[in-house]
Amino acid sequence: MSASPRQAEALLRRLEWTVVRRLDGLLQGDYRTLFRGSGLDFADLREYQAHDDVRHIDWNVTARTQVPHVRIYNEDRDVTAWFLLDLSPSVDFGSGEKDKRQVLTEFVGVMSRLFTHHGNKVGAILFDGVDEHRIPARGGRRHVMHVMDKILAHPRRLRAPSTDLGSFFRHAGAALKRRSVVFVVSDFVSQPGWQGPLSMLSRRHETVAVRLVDPLELALPDIGLLAFEDAETGDQVFVDTTDAGFRQRFASLAGQWREEVIGEFSQAGVDALELSTDDDLLDAILRFSGMRKASAGGTSPGVPA
Repeated sequence: MSASPRQAEALLRRLEWTVVRRLDGLLQGDYRTLFRGSGLDFADLREYQAHDDVRHIDWNVTARTQVPHVRIYNEDRDVTAWFLLDLSPSVDFGSGEKDKRQVLTEFVGVMSRLFTHHGNKVGAILFDGVDEHRIPARGGRRHVMHVMDKILAHPRRLRAPSTDLGSFFRHAGAALKRRSVVFVVSDFVSQPGWQGPLSMLSRRHETVAVRLVDPLELALPDIGLLAFEDAETGDQVFVDTTDAGFRQRFASLAGQWREEVIGEFSQAGVDALELSTDDDLLDAILRFSGMRKASAGGTSPGVPA
C-alpha cells in the first residue's frame, strides 16, 4: 500500500475535527478514564476511604492489619502509551467502506492525539505476521502524524505464515522496559497460545485489547455463491449463502469463537474493546470509557464494550 505524509496529515486533521475535539469535550478533560493508572509508579499506602477505587486495595496489607488499605500511585505526569499493532493480512479485510487496517489507523490516531495533547508520549510496534518495526515513544502532534504515516505506508502482505501473536507479545514485553499503558490492536486471528504472553504483558503494563471485527465475519447475508479466502494462506472455498442452515451454522461458530476470545481476554486479566469496521469511532471510545468507569465498581475485565 502506497501512502504519503500528506495522507496521514489529512486523516489526522479530519480525526481531530470530527472525533478528538468532541471526545475531549465529552470526557471534560478526564481522559484518564481511558486508563486506570495501574501503569504508574507505586508511591505509598494509606487507609481506604469511601471515594477510593476498590481496584487499588492492597489485600495483603488489609489482611495483615485487618484495616482496608489502598495503594497510592504517582500522578500521570509522564505516561507513555504503546500501541502493539497487528498488520497481518487478515487485518486488511473489510466488507464495507473501511477495512480493519483503516479502523486501526484511526483508533491509533485518536488515542495518540489524546495522550500527546496532555503532554504524554506514544510509541508503536508494527507486526505484519513476519517482521516487526518499532517506533520510539515521543510526544507531540508531528510524532502522531509520523506513527500514522508508518501504518498507512506499511506494505500489505498478500500472503504470510499463520500469524503468531504469542511470539509478538513476548518480544514486545521484552522491549518495553518501563511500565506503560499498552493497547494491543488486532483481530486476534492467530495461532493458539497468545493468552499466556498477553497475561504476562498485562502483569507488567496496563494492557487493553482492541479486537477488530467486520460484520461479514459475524453473519453472512443471503447473496448466493460466495468465495471465501483465508487471508493468511490464500486458500479458497466456495459456499452457497442461500442455504439458511449454513448461514446459521456460520453465525453459531462465529459467536462461539467470539466467546472463546473474550474468555482469553478475561483469563489474561485485560479489558477489551470490540471495534467493528462499521462502528462510529467516537461512540466506540465513549462506550469504552463508560466501561472503564463501571469496572471501578467491581465489574470483571475482559468484557468488550
